[in-house]
Amino acid sequence: MTKRPNSKESEIKSKEIPTDLSNALPEDEISSPNGDVSSVQDLGTDFNFKRKIVWSNVVVFLILHILGFIGLIEMLTLSVSILTNIYNIFLGVIGGIGITMGAHRLFTHRSFKAKPPLRRILMILFVLNGQNPLWEWARDHRQHHKYSDTDADPHNASRGFFFSHVGWLMSKKHPKVIELGKGIDMSDLEADSWIMFQKKYLIPIYGLVSIVIPTIIPVLLWNEDLIKSFLVCYVTRTVIVLNCTWCVNSVTHMYGTRPYDKTVLAVQNDYVSAFSFGEGYHNYHHAFPWDYRASEFGPQNGIVQTLIEYCAKKGWAYDLRSPTEESVKNRVQRKGDNSHYKYGGSNNYDECETRKNL
Repeated sequence: MTKRPNSKESEIKSKEIPTDLSNALPEDEISSPNGDVSSVQDLGTDFNFKRKIVWSNVVVFLILHILGFIGLIEMLTLSVSILTNIYNIFLGVIGGIGITMGAHRLFTHRSFKAKPPLRRILMILFVLNGQNPLWEWARDHRQHHKYSDTDADPHNASRGFFFSHVGWLMSKKHPKVIELGKGIDMSDLEADSWIMFQKKYLIPIYGLVSIVIPTIIPVLLWNEDLIKSFLVCYVTRTVIVLNCTWCVNSVTHMYGTRPYDKTVLAVQNDYVSAFSFGEGYHNYHHAFPWDYRASEFGPQNGIVQTLIEYCAKKGWAYDLRSPTEESVKNRVQRKGDNSHYKYGGSNNYDECETRKNL
């Protein structure tokens, strides 16, 4: 079951774009594929394909999660200062904003524009999370939208929960991911010297921004134990944010409803939205990936929509994009599973409900 939209109109006037005109826009996920594949339907998923496990990645993720769990116990048992706990939550929140508002809605989908200072801040906040260079993150996500649930999708949900959650990072890429990934248009990000600098020097930048600074501040300011600070403020934070991000790839492609497009695996999931700043309404997002709100549920959908609108009021963000109500209605009636709160028939659809499935 999905949340009801806020009836109050947003105070920020966004660019309303009808679905029929969206193809005329420079969409990030729309680019010409390489090779002989003429459509996404031609790809599908070859379940006979044997993936090669990258054991070094398996070991790293295993150790990271074990240490992250130890750090979580330190937090829950208050073995670290309450200030450390508050500080760590703060780091997790601003890091999450770097992903959702920055890497996802701004840099990948260009759902709004931002002035240089805001772009730089969001780029730095993204580095906090240790999720590869921003350029690579955006490319993978654009490819995910273009080739959703096929062998050319980096985290193809057709291969099951574990693969779409973390397994894709523990195995060699499918040849189609490599082949068709070369056709994803990344010229906009490649024109940004800051993003390309971060891509080139990711390791030292990541070491400083995500490990050294977050770890040393509690030690210097309130005498936190260095090892505990490292476990809590780096490892545990990283593991939690990683899994919140991965849930958008896994949970929101399996457990929920499909009111906007029943032909894709992406679903609406209240629970994921609650801890991902509104990213859990994924069926809507796949229908309208260029909407800065990532849902039609108003500011209560999450702090990211509110933050984007606040930045727009201040003049730091502009050209906010969203579809018209008529576009949403047409999409729901044409491709939805009949579960939409307003334009569907809740007693007639045959899809699953989020709470019952979980």
